[in-house]
Amino acid sequence: MALRYERDLPLDPARVAQLYESAGLRRPTRDLERIAKMLRHANLVWTAWEGERLVGIARCLTDFAWTCYLADLAVAGDLQHQGVGRSLVERVRKTIGPGSALVLNSAPEALAYYPKIGFTPLASAFHIPRQPLS
Repeated sequence: MALRYERDLPLDPARVAQLYESAGLRRPTRDLERIAKMLRHANLVWTAWEGERLVGIARCLTDFAWTCYLADLAVAGDLQHQGVGRSLVERVRKTIGPGSALVLNSAPEALAYYPKIGFTPLASAFHIPRQPLS
């Protein structure tokens, strides 16, 4: 079945959590309120669909002029290594335009993937880790 790609659709947090789990993405998938908040405050979201099944997501925060932070890139486990992630990133890049940088914080197990789709590793990033929620 051919995939279709959609931008900024309303999304069910439970479906997104299920996708994150299938993709192996470490996200608070049991906290659907938090997933809903993550979706609500993202201002650019591209999704990939196989029929009615959500199979990919690129969730971003951007000013559409200077920087775009790719907060999540997730592809269902059974569709990984088939170009879905690359297609989502290409759509993000086209949407934000050539004047915006695309940045992300990679999980250690994905470090080898991102250079394959055009990202350059940086040594100039900094991080203050999130605190556990009570």
